Amino acid sequence: MKTPCKILVLISVLSSLGRAHGQQLPRTYTAPEFDKEWRMPTNHPDRIVLSYGEDPATTASVTWRTSSQIDTAYAEIAVATAAPKFWRNARTIKAVTTTFDALEINEAEVLANYHSVWFTGLHSDTTYAYRVGDGKRWSEWIQFKTAPREGREKFSFLYVGDTQNFILELWSRLIREGYKKAPDAKFIVHAGDLVNSAHNEQQWQEWFEAGGHIHGSMGAFPIPGNHEYRSLGPEASERSLSVQWPHQFTLPANGPEGLKETAYYMDYQNMRIIGLNSNVDHKEQAVWLAKVLAETDRDWVVVTFHHPLFSASDGRDNKEWRELMKPIFDKYEVDLVLQGHDHSYARGRVSPNENVLDGINMRDRTGTVYVVSVSGGKMYGLRKNAWEGYDAQRDRAAENTQLFQVITIEDNKLSFESYTAIGELYDAFDLIKKEGLPNEFVERDNEAITERRFTNTIAYQDPLPVGVEEYLKTQYPGFEVDRVSFVNDTDFTGYKVRLDKGGERKELTLDVNGNILD
Repeated sequence: MKTPCKILVLISVLSSLGRAHGQQLPRTYTAPEFDKEWRMPTNHPDRIVLSYGEDPATTASVTWRTSSQIDTAYAEIAVATAAPKFWRNARTIKAVTTTFDALEINEAEVLANYHSVWFTGLHSDTTYAYRVGDGKRWSEWIQFKTAPREGREKFSFLYVGDTQNFILELWSRLIREGYKKAPDAKFIVHAGDLVNSAHNEQQWQEWFEAGGHIHGSMGAFPIPGNHEYRSLGPEASERSLSVQWPHQFTLPANGPEGLKETAYYMDYQNMRIIGLNSNVDHKEQAVWLAKVLAETDRDWVVVTFHHPLFSASDGRDNKEWRELMKPIFDKYEVDLVLQGHDHSYARGRVSPNENVLDGINMRDRTGTVYVVSVSGGKMYGLRKNAWEGYDAQRDRAAENTQLFQVITIEDNKLSFESYTAIGELYDAFDLIKKEGLPNEFVERDNEAITERRFTNTIAYQDPLPVGVEEYLKTQYPGFEVDRVSFVNDTDFTGYKVRLDKGGERKELTLDVNGNILD
């Protein structure tokens, strides 16, 4: 062990080096502040969100919010035409209104009314326009298109992983770039953690504000993540689903008992997409899922949930969930699984069922393809040994990169493309379905940009002064620097550093020159 004298000398040398080289302090980020009034409801409709029913050829829903003074509300819907007075053919539907009294719930602290309408008996493959209001105050007319009744025509949808952090600041650019890339996408899969704190009214306002009109015209297919669950207050021990969730989303009610609108499915043309709630009631959902998969005759099956079967990031492993669900996916030959939670990107696959055909080369044929992605601004490091030990092959990965995905299905072909927040193609592959055979897998990563890591992108962590990281490793053998945050406020200027070694963690405070203060 070094003597205290030697330690002081080394710190002094490091400090002198930092000052001698005129080392520039890291640039600090000023997060926006939001007035409480900004998130408060008014008598005018806001937070308008569209979703589809189990049959999106004939059913859709719309949900919106007003102040609690608006206790009666309506939606009007008509087949859209180029004639501006298409509204002459509209029908008016009275909304179901629920009062959302969260005045006593920490971080929510709001009273509002939510209104919802199911549009039923719609014509398939038809463009509709709708508006919502109370009879005097109306939204704009918003358009959407129902699915074809049957068919294998080309269609696309978007998929995004965790929004969660820096929602209005950073997710807005991502989701708007997604809309630019695929303006005709039919719906958006949100794979959990839409917000960071389940009941936080400001964060939900950011989510709606960031997506803007997209939420009202491109159907939402959300499932809850772990951050959609939180206790209702300091004295409540049990975590509960976001109090906003059942009020602000109107989703198919075809899921397992007790999991209404958090686990459900939808049939869009020749695809069945199933959303699971990976937070609770795993065994009950497994039974339900097997039944839903056994009953479908759709060509393509896509499943989405929050916690990955094969974790992308270090220190995470959902073993019980994987061992429960993977055999079901294998048995029913699920094509694609879309996940979140890990704040990095990983895409890989498992071998096809060996009983289907012997001697298949995995490069050409594949079983289920699994994807983990992140769309918000919070980033984690990749699992260092990829998917070793998972009985799966990881083909493509990313760190420190906001991504959205466009998935396109046309007849017997599924095309998957992942894009960065500035529209660069990051990952791509095709699946081709052939009767009686496993899916043919076509790797397209040669079309994409170079893989991104923390080492070749703009630093996510704040940089420490020169030599300080090496010094910390000498003082704490076996520990690695896991997180660095530079703080510059009226109370303190310096660094907050987290060190990790396996499951052991140390939190340090350093001054601007890297001297340890505690």
